[in-house]
Parts: sequence; structure tokens; C-alpha cells
Amino acid sequence: MLDPRLIASQPEVVRASLIRRHASEQSLSDLDRLTAMIERRRELQTETDNLRGERNRASKEIGLLFRNGKREEANARREEAGRFGERLDILEGELKMLVEQEAELTLGLPNTIDDRVPDGKGDEENVEIHRWGTPREMDFEAKDHHDVGVSLGIIDFSRAAKLAGSRFSVLRGPAARLERALINLFVDKAVEAGYQELMVPYLVNRESITGTGQLPKFEDDLFRIAGQVNGSDAFLIPTAEVPVTALHQGEILTAEELPLRYAAFTPCFRAEAGSYGRDTRGLIRQHQFHKVELVHLTTAEQSEGEHERLVRHAETLLELLELPYRRMLLCGGDIGFGAQLCYDLEVWLPGQSTYREISSCSNCGDFQARRLKLRYRPEGGGKPKFCHTLNGSGLAVGRTLLAILENYQQADGSVVVPDALRPYMGLDRIAALK
Repeated sequence: MLDPRLIASQPEVVRASLIRRHASEQSLSDLDRLTAMIERRRELQTETDNLRGERNRASKEIGLLFRNGKREEANARREEAGRFGERLDILEGELKMLVEQEAELTLGLPNTIDDRVPDGKGDEENVEIHRWGTPREMDFEAKDHHDVGVSLGIIDFSRAAKLAGSRFSVLRGPAARLERALINLFVDKAVEAGYQELMVPYLVNRESITGTGQLPKFEDDLFRIAGQVNGSDAFLIPTAEVPVTALHQGEILTAEELPLRYAAFTPCFRAEAGSYGRDTRGLIRQHQFHKVELVHLTTAEQSEGEHERLVRHAETLLELLELPYRRMLLCGGDIGFGAQLCYDLEVWLPGQSTYREISSCSNCGDFQARRLKLRYRPEGGGKPKFCHTLNGSGLAVGRTLLAILENYQQADGSVVVPDALRPYMGLDRIAALK
């Protein structure tokens, strides 16, 4: 959530950020409505404060007049005070409605973006920062992961469709082992790097998922549970970012505790409402998938350095698996709702002859912390400040699996297991199931 003081005092800053995001006309209109509401609320607040003062003074005068036997004057003053009360009731009703509407519109505004975010309307205008690794030269025509997995009999899309419909898969034998091996590798490496491992709920309440920015704007992309859970609306998590970032909601931490670095493996569930017709083939865009998520909670001063640390950790995993990748700085039109600065790591997929996102590493500043009321007390005391929150995949497991299938495929159809995974897999090559 944006700082309400920023919206009120510098709406032009918010507008400029929305324009750089290529926000819709509706978003710009909402900002205009919001600033008008803030001005009207301030006027109402002043008027109601004045009316309360008038009513209180009238009450004291009425009592004094009655005590002095001036009943007629007292009754006239009482009638006047009653009109103050009636007017006050009307204004307080309008004020309450404005406060609710302000809150709703404020929750719908995205984060302001960092000055370093490049201009651009879409992903084709993201800026490449660097590349690592050289795509392998193959003396045969590379298949995409769908064809590799199906031909080996280790990925079953047709039977998954019988179970749950499109955008689901069943992993068989060595593919299931590969998925599990990647999960264990990623979690182990995170723990070695100083992250605290968490196991978190896969269902969260409306408050938590609103706090991290998925609601109210992206409800169509979420799976909501039909019945309430513990008296609240409940949602399947779209990413572990939600429960891990919300873990300390409503708390005041100490500066000495920060930064906190968490890693959590979870399944993730996304309706993909806005991606109709995109990536329907294979594992790229599934309704259910696995991720190891990295979350940092920091002070403002630590934020930038921790962002680089998070991104670099994700990169080391790709390097460990010897998967060529590139780091991209996302432009204004492609950056996520809650992020002020974001790097995507894109892995090379020879079967598609392109790079595809495998980790998105965002610095959200205090945007999520404001929504979550997540603060820390500075060293030496003083007024609590909002934390900064950062998150990124370390890594998306399914996308890493498909990258391995494509990059390590052989002419005979088999797939070589990367060296780093062999202790977890117990084999060095994936052959066709018999």
C-alpha cells in the first residue's frame, strides 16, 4: 500500500509512476477520485471537529442556563445543539463512507517504481543486465520438454487432464524423482546460505493475501475455497511469498533481528485467468506447480543489498545446474503490481530457442509492510518504521525440471542428469520407461 501522505501531498509522483507503468485510464481516474476524496475527507474532518466543539460548548451553556433559571434560553440553545447533532450525524456518515472508499482505492494502486526501472511497455523492452553460460550446440534437432517427457513416458498430460482438466500434469518415475531432487537441492542450498527453512500453510485468509497485494486486484487469478476456514474466506496460495511475507504481520520487530531470510517449499495454485491461450502446451503455465520461495524482511537501509543477495543466490542455483541464463531488469510496463524494482532470471530453452523466466526477484520496499502493518523499532529506540520486503523464486521447480529436460537431452532421446543432482537422484541418466 502506498503511503497515504504521499498520495495526498504528491499525487503527481504517483501519477508519473502509473504512467511509467502504462497503467489503464481507469487507474489514473481512480487516482483522481482518490485525491478528491482525500481533500473532501479533510474538509469534512475539519467541519465535524468544529461541530463537535460547538455542540460541547452548547452543552456547557445549556447546563449553566438551567442552573441560572433561564429555562427559555436553555431550551432554545438545546434546540440549536440538536441541529448541530443532526448535521454531525450526516457528516460522520459521509466521512465513514469516504474512509472506506479511500481504503479500497488505495489498495488498488500499485507500488511506485524505482527511478532505475527502464521505460517500456512490455517484456520485449526489458533490459538485459548480463548472461551466464553458453547454450549447448546439439548435432540433432532439439525437442521441447513436452515431447522429451512424453516420448520417455515420464510426463503424462492426457491422464492428468482426465483427473483435473487442462494445465495439469502427472510426473512418472524418474521425472517425479527429478522434481523431488530439485526441491531438496534448492532447500539444502538455501539453508547452507543462511536462510531459515519454513513449512507454511497452503491455505491463507483474506487478510494475509490482501496484505501481500494479491487482493483485491487479482482475485480472478486465485483459487478461493467455497466454504470459510476458521470463520474467514480462504485461498490456496499462489506462491509461498504470501504466507512467508505475512508471517510477522501486525508485529513490531527490532532492528537487531533484521534482516530475516526465509526459504519455503510449497505447491502453488494459480487460476491463470489472464493467460487464456498462452503456454497451453507443457509445463510452463500450470494451475498447480512447485516452488522454493525466498523472502527477505529488512530495514530500508539493508533493502538494496539484500535484493542483490537474493538475486545472486538464485543465479548460483542455475550455475550449479549448468543452465545458461540471463538477468533482465524489468521495464515499467512489465514490472509486478507490488514491486518497485524487479529482476527476472530467464533460462535458455533449446527446444523453444528462447529464454524463459524461471525466477522473478522483487524488491517491494515498504509497500507490502504497510498493508501488513509489519514494522521494526530502530536501534536506540524511536518511532517504529515499516520494514522492506523482498521475494524471489529459488527456484521455480517445474520450470527448472523442463529446462533440464531440454538442455540435457541426448540424440537417443535420453536425458543426462546434472552432476549436482546425481546424489539426490541416484542415477546419471533418464531413459525411457518400459
